[in-house]
Amino acid sequence: MFEKGLALLGVIGLGLLTLNGLLWVLQPSMVFFPTRILQTTPQDWGLDYEDVTLRTADGVSLHGWFIPHPQASHTLLFFHGNAGNISHRQQSVAIFNRLGLNVFIIDYRGYGQSSGAPSEAGLDLDADAAWRHLIEERGQPPHEIILFGRSLGATVATNLAEQVTPAALVLESGFTSARDMARHLYPGLHHVLYRRFALDVTERLPRVSAPVLILHSPDDEIVPYALGRRLYELAPEPKRFVELVGSHNGGFLASQPDYERQLADFIATLQGPFGARQPPALGPEG
Repeated sequence: MFEKGLALLGVIGLGLLTLNGLLWVLQPSMVFFPTRILQTTPQDWGLDYEDVTLRTADGVSLHGWFIPHPQASHTLLFFHGNAGNISHRQQSVAIFNRLGLNVFIIDYRGYGQSSGAPSEAGLDLDADAAWRHLIEERGQPPHEIILFGRSLGATVATNLAEQVTPAALVLESGFTSARDMARHLYPGLHHVLYRRFALDVTERLPRVSAPVLILHSPDDEIVPYALGRRLYELAPEPKRFVELVGSHNGGFLASQPDYERQLADFIATLQGPFGARQPPALGPEG
């Protein structure tokens, strides 16, 4: 009986080792879903733009678009989600353009026309290169740059915001960590599965020194609403929470026109170099 128990434990252990080995190899393709081909450009959307090529600190070439607005008071640095590429963000870019913002959107390494392969460490290097481009090449003052991240991009934006001092940080449909997502996706198994990626903002978000706006939908079928609320709890003051409606990828559209109005109200509070010290005057909290 004892020998059978040991044999069973051995089989279970071998199975877990095999599963973790397989997941070690597969995890990058489970986290990152890049698309190489650009389907459209801002010119197809009726917007002027500049092609931008960046070089990261580790030598990777990144591609992005700078989409100017003639009356812009701020520039929005856009970090997109884990799938597709910058050409799939037309509707969001159109909203930001209507709000009177310059938009600078980049593809992470391995996405679109950017070289390299996606990685967690690479995300931070990519974000740093985009920030330095705005500061050093375009002369943008930090207090005029809004960091925006959707889904995976919310992690990228938060990590950058902890290192710099932007005008504001906007997180849409974001999550707290890969650990919390694994707990949601693989309940029970998350205790024994090795996670190759941390993607953890729980320590960084409280150290952000800028106003924070968090948007999330209870109908989000991919990232639990509870994780969006947890981000709000972790964020320092001043902060606001806006409850969206609709799915993970479509909530910002299903929530119109309130979505655009909430963003406009938030941006209106960011006045000059001291905007980061002024609490946003939005409507009732979600």
